[in-house]
Amino acid sequence: MKKPELLMPAGNAEILKIAYDFGADAVYIGGEAYGLRAKADNFSIEEIRTCADYAHAREKKLYVTANIFAHNGDLEGIRRYLQELNPTGIDGLIISDAGVVALAKEYAPDIPIHLSTQANTTNYLSFRFWWEQGIRRVVAARELSLRELSEIRSRIPAEMEIECFVHGAMCISYSGRCLLSNYFTGRDANRGLCTHPCRWKYTLNEETRPGEYLPVFENERGTYIFNSKDLCMIGHIPELLEAGIDSFKVEGRMKTGLYAATVARAYRRAIDDYFTDPAQYRDNMPWYLSEIEKCTNRQFTTGFYFGKPDEKDQIYGSSTYHTESIYLGVAEAADAFGRIRLTQRNKFSIGDAIEIMSPKGADRQAKVEGIYSDSGEAQESAPHAKQTVFVALSEGCQPGDILRKPVKTEEIV
Repeated sequence: MKKPELLMPAGNAEILKIAYDFGADAVYIGGEAYGLRAKADNFSIEEIRTCADYAHAREKKLYVTANIFAHNGDLEGIRRYLQELNPTGIDGLIISDAGVVALAKEYAPDIPIHLSTQANTTNYLSFRFWWEQGIRRVVAARELSLRELSEIRSRIPAEMEIECFVHGAMCISYSGRCLLSNYFTGRDANRGLCTHPCRWKYTLNEETRPGEYLPVFENERGTYIFNSKDLCMIGHIPELLEAGIDSFKVEGRMKTGLYAATVARAYRRAIDDYFTDPAQYRDNMPWYLSEIEKCTNRQFTTGFYFGKPDEKDQIYGSSTYHTESIYLGVAEAADAFGRIRLTQRNKFSIGDAIEIMSPKGADRQAKVEGIYSDSGEAQESAPHAKQTVFVALSEGCQPGDILRKPVKTEEIV
């Protein structure tokens, strides 16, 4: 059985490096246009080339999304964009639109095409159709069960790869094809501008009773009829492998470096443990699950993998995130006093108990003993996001380690 690829998202270069350091085999990113996460920082052509070189120097891979549903007015720009991407050295283009596939074959012939989950590929005949078009990897629709994926695997060429989402946010619309965002705000989710209306609160209003709002389904927080739980399949790696999935994909190009580090490391260890000894994988399951809970989530579901989920399995009655840790930042180089340079992401103070996450090895507990500005002035706390500070810790810390602070609150909005 071939070890699957662990594929992580990244919204900027810092998170890309974290994902690789903490265990990703490959990372997918968006360019400055034609991807479905326009609000991410995203990457220029030169940055994409630099990231591809960075990946290849570490024997990793880099994929770029160009998975909008293109309109006529997009096509000329897409031609130019594909021509610019072709010499960057990336390992794959993630595309959903058949017209863009045709353009990529003509204007970026050196880059393999991966068919996006947005293309809604749900049966083996569709897989075989795309194989005949020269596509060697398909990201399966999220609505497929493991039973269906197993049948697809048995009916397509052995060389054709199946990529599946295994972790992260789930769209309530079919494989992410959302119309609500455009309807409510004029921002087209299928062209990269999703406003996430599936997380909003809704009520029902009967037309002859203006001002009288009726609950569709309500708890003490309100009504969230479109709001899905997050996918998590870390406890089902054997079943995913038996179904013949080649690439385990994680959602989250808008997520933080802490999310990338936590999820990548947990899935990396789970995959490696299973291939070392399935019993070791089973024994370590409590650690994987407790680790995954430390990054923000909306509670977890196994999605459609074991059959169509009912409401209690998928729908979550709140748009509020649950988390057990706050992201403080990535340790950078130490100064002459051994203090770690940090671009701070959330507030922390002297005396706080924090945790040092390393890509490999055990996590370490530490106490914040001092905080200093980049000019050397002592501070009681670091309250301003993106402030550069130097931090004295009770335990040693290496560049590339992640600093996180446990929280006692059950939920963070």
